[in-house]
Amino acid sequence: MATAHTDLPTTKRLGITTKDVTSADADKVATEWLKKFEENILENDIDGVLSLLTDDAWWRDLLAMTWDLRSFQGPARIRRFLEDRLQPAQLHNFRLTSAQADDLYADLAWVRVHYTCENEVGACSGVARLVPVRGTWQAHNVFTNLEALHGHPEASGPLRDPAPNHGKWLEQRARAREFVDRDPEVLVVGGGQSGLEIGARLKLLGVPTLVCEKHKRIGDNWRHRYAALCLHDVVWYDHMPYIPFPASWPVYTPAQKLADWLEYYANAMEVDYWTDARVINARREASGPNAGKWQVTVERGDKNRVLYVDHVVFAIGVGGGTPNMPKIPGMDEFEGQVLHSTQHDKATDHAGKKVAVVGACTSAHDIAADYADNGVDVTIVQRASTYIMTNKEGMPRLMKGVYWEDGPPTEVGDLIDNSMPILYRKMVHKRITKDIAEADKELLDGLHKVGFKTNLGVDGSGFLILAMLRLGGYYLDVGASQMIVDGKIKLKSSGPIKRFTKDGLVFEDGSEMKADVVLFATGYGDPRGPIRDIVGPEVGKQLTPVWGIDDEGELRSCWKEIGVENLWLMMGNFAWCRFYSKRLALQIKARQEGIMGERYSAPVKW
Repeated sequence: MATAHTDLPTTKRLGITTKDVTSADADKVATEWLKKFEENILENDIDGVLSLLTDDAWWRDLLAMTWDLRSFQGPARIRRFLEDRLQPAQLHNFRLTSAQADDLYADLAWVRVHYTCENEVGACSGVARLVPVRGTWQAHNVFTNLEALHGHPEASGPLRDPAPNHGKWLEQRARAREFVDRDPEVLVVGGGQSGLEIGARLKLLGVPTLVCEKHKRIGDNWRHRYAALCLHDVVWYDHMPYIPFPASWPVYTPAQKLADWLEYYANAMEVDYWTDARVINARREASGPNAGKWQVTVERGDKNRVLYVDHVVFAIGVGGGTPNMPKIPGMDEFEGQVLHSTQHDKATDHAGKKVAVVGACTSAHDIAADYADNGVDVTIVQRASTYIMTNKEGMPRLMKGVYWEDGPPTEVGDLIDNSMPILYRKMVHKRITKDIAEADKELLDGLHKVGFKTNLGVDGSGFLILAMLRLGGYYLDVGASQMIVDGKIKLKSSGPIKRFTKDGLVFEDGSEMKADVVLFATGYGDPRGPIRDIVGPEVGKQLTPVWGIDDEGELRSCWKEIGVENLWLMMGNFAWCRFYSKRLALQIKARQEGIMGERYSAPVKW
């Protein structure tokens, strides 16, 4: 974690009022600051650059200066970063694109500046958040971000295919999809949203890419999950690259609807994919005509095909789709049914049964609510506290102004959102989380009365950091919490399970409960497991830790190489996949064109 003292730039800390920010001429403030910023950068004047930042400023860089995803906080770390990377990056040609005052709270406001510039290989975008400090405007947060590569634009808009195609398209698509004439340069393992998005990004950059999906149809990874599954994120947050959801799309997307959309998306974007295709192994060729390439074996029905590719991208989802199934004494003696949420279909499968759902986060609540709606006797077994936020109160407070009906274009919203370092957002979210909890007080009090244990997330920051640390630990409530309060979903919050009996469970506190079915909604395992199965034990030893945040607050191993050259990881929710698929595609394209510079990476902690 960042060690330099930092906090939000409140009016009390700065000795100002919010009016000092909101009444300022934002364009003038931004123009003058950006002019000085560019002058100091062109002169490689590090002291000059630092003079334009607050003493506890943050700088986040995505590829533009580091060829990595890095965050730096405080003058010592930013100075060291600039000493190492300012001159080689060759930032220049700065242009202001917009400036406006953001009035977040009665004691928190800044001028948000959006700009473009260029570096040695491409076009960049940037954001700065400016506050008045002792009569001058300084940045509390600077963001530099690679957007495109010179000479290698996406084949879209004015660069789309201009030629008519009479009667040849089907055959051309079939040959392209099958890679009849050549091997792909990139093979993507997994055809969910993350695999399709990196496939679409690379296609438009002119990188031949094959997406291999193990299921029979694109979308089956959503189509065959539990019937009650529905996204808890709002539609404006979940758009995919190039083709946003229609204006009539519901705010919260049912899984079956999403599955069909993914299939449509793959075909509309002409992503080259194989279904019912399992990647059996991938081995780096040490010698011969394919030296340095990955030899990848793909099983399709009763036939295998061996491909030689430059890059392998793993887009295998949370935990690689491998269930995290606890081992509890007595499981083999239990006379009922034990299953994981990944094996669950619909509530009516257990009509007339007494069901215990072990877990108290999103899947557990969704499944328990479905059971209750269908008249099944269901109990949530809560072993540890859970962060609860209602979507009704939480989503508007978290998303409005960025991802909402009247929000900015998605690409602009992504810059607003991702320009904040993750630990910076944590500070902002601590305030928002407090507001949400106050709005949800009646529900939370009701949960506490029936024994449901809640928390406010890591240091009171809500679900964001929980998602990045654990990929869970929270429930964004759409109704199940009130069902617990009303007793429609029963609750057992006695802590850890000690053992199974023939007809139920015994807990560490000595209490017992009867059950015919025990369903574990306990998440997924380490995604490196399925990757190791494919790349083998020697390469598997080199795989860096996945997910969780590093000392700088960046997610580990995501959207970049996973400890092995040209072996990449693509994962995350819809919003993260939309934004970071572009960053990953730019890295691969730059590597293919021989223009990718040396990574300036943080040390890996195993």
